[in-house]
Amino acid sequence: MTSSRDEFALLDETWSSVEPPAARRMLIAAAAAFSVRGYHATTTRDIAAQAGMSPAAVYIHYRSKEELLFQISRVGHATSLSVLTAVSDADPVVRLTSAVRAFASWHAEFHTTARVVQYELTALTPEHLAEVVVLRRRIEAAVREMISAGVDAGAFDVPDVRGATLAVLSLCIDVARWYQPSGRRTPEQIGDLYADLVLRMLGAPTTP
Repeated sequence: MTSSRDEFALLDETWSSVEPPAARRMLIAAAAAFSVRGYHATTTRDIAAQAGMSPAAVYIHYRSKEELLFQISRVGHATSLSVLTAVSDADPVVRLTSAVRAFASWHAEFHTTARVVQYELTALTPEHLAEVVVLRRRIEAAVREMISAGVDAGAFDVPDVRGATLAVLSLCIDVARWYQPSGRRTPEQIGDLYADLVLRMLGAPTTP
């Protein structure tokens, strides 16, 4: 089971594209601080302390605390989109099952960061929010396309594809709000459970 400390160690690999390393370290520290205190209650001094760096170091790499939140949100949404769309199986049931399993598992394994990514959007500037919304729409479109493909193939019985899409996304994203590593299910088990629940919700066979 992944602890919060392990989660941020894993994020160093997930966000390896962020350069230089000091900027990556600051970003991961900000995600950790925001997850504990919330965006508005966190200061740049808190972030610097979490990173083991001086407060002035924050401004070497990021213009503001909000810039840090934007980068966390951007990377988090882009990563979850990649997780969601990693499987390209021709069978729509297999594809959606794999996507939901991975998406729900990601929101459990990286739950503290996912909470920041999903629930601190209102703190972004309008310009930064607009960029993140583009990624959110791509995530929604990917799930909608998977469900539509299943409907077209006769595998899903869904009268309202858009409504079903929002239900699937809400179900998976909400994992980040309540998941605790001390719980009785691992992220992988949650992924399996949610994949099964989604298939049942869509009227599909549950053993793809």
